[in-house]
Amino acid sequence: MKRRILSVLKKNKGLFISGESISNELSISRTAVWKHINTLREEGYDIESLPKKGYRLLSSPDILTLEEIEEYLTTNFIGRNIYYFENLDSTNTKAKEIALNEQEGTIIIAEEQTKGKGRLGRSWISPKKKGIWMSIILKPKLIPSEVAKLTLIGAVAVNRGLEDMGIGSYIKWPNDILIDGKKVCGILTEMTCELNMINFVVMGIGINVNLDREDFSEELRDKATSIRLATGEEVDRKRLVGSILNYLEELYIPFEERGDISKTIEICREKSILIGREVKVIRGDEELIGKALAIDDEGQLIVEFKDGKIKKLFSGEVSIRGLEGYI
Repeated sequence: MKRRILSVLKKNKGLFISGESISNELSISRTAVWKHINTLREEGYDIESLPKKGYRLLSSPDILTLEEIEEYLTTNFIGRNIYYFENLDSTNTKAKEIALNEQEGTIIIAEEQTKGKGRLGRSWISPKKKGIWMSIILKPKLIPSEVAKLTLIGAVAVNRGLEDMGIGSYIKWPNDILIDGKKVCGILTEMTCELNMINFVVMGIGINVNLDREDFSEELRDKATSIRLATGEEVDRKRLVGSILNYLEELYIPFEERGDISKTIEICREKSILIGREVKVIRGDEELIGKALAIDDEGQLIVEFKDGKIKKLFSGEVSIRGLEGYI
């Protein structure tokens, strides 16, 4: 009911609407309306009330609930069910706990992660209300070997979402988004499967949105940044989440239904920061130097090594670094 009252206030934002009108529209008592209004105020909504006039919504808090994100959504199923938390150890961990019993497109989103993680077990700094820390539950009818391509879809969705907000970025194959040569976003895709059947996939997306310089350790400051530090402007997290989820669904549906990943590959090539560069390919304790030549139609990175051999690298099996710095 609280959500329905908020919806009424949002539809009439800036205008007074009487408690009696809300009561009649939602078939609840005026006392119940008053109680829910107070709860919304406690959550950070600035709601003015005046005798004989009623209530009006003046402003909404910077929180990543469904109520705040849905006005930016054009999706059919991704993001239409959101579990919102003030604090979690990891959104991916929580998503994996509940995924079997949840509908596809369900989102786990937290304002803060205490044990955020990236690829290969690396930790991810996730300070409160400064980033986007979310995991999407997907249930594609694919064979497990195809799941790695979902990471590329996630990377393109973030790149496009940023572009919608006038923010240029590049994709560091397969799962990082960079601005000014520094990482602002990482994607961690995990799955549970049986033989050739996928039970579910969890795509974790972590974006450094409004972090300050002091939020990064000395070790990370030359490798990572935030959108705010790169642009000098505060970023609307709600709008960015909505835009990313819209692109994610747009790219996911043709891939899941027809195996069509052509649009994703096209953008990965266009926005690649690796193609044409000398790179260091790290697999376990082995490090090899080569040149990134291209991304093929299957999303594999084609690298020519110093010995003249050309190899196709699969997403998830290696780490890629620049010879100098992160790229």
